[in-house]
Amino acid sequence: MLKVALTTFATVFLAELGDKTQLATMLLVAQGKSPVAVFLGSASALVVSSLVGVLAGGVIAKYIPEMWIRIAAGSGFILLGALLLMGRF
Repeated sequence: MLKVALTTFATVFLAELGDKTQLATMLLVAQGKSPVAVFLGSASALVVSSLVGVLAGGVIAKYIPEMWIRIAAGSGFILLGALLLMGRF
């Protein structure tokens, strides 16, 4: 269980570095908003969105094989990357 928790932490931590959420959080603090309030709000949002992901993943995994979930997730990332490169996202 500890290995899964550490792997999940590292994966999410690295994925979140420099993303839109982190940039928005930095912008809020730079605008003079309370750093503590911004931290509590952004941390709570990440926890709740992670909860939604865990619950949805648990339900989806009961009906769809892992291989198809990986293919869909990978395809989604490729599509988003292509849209970002083309300036359409």
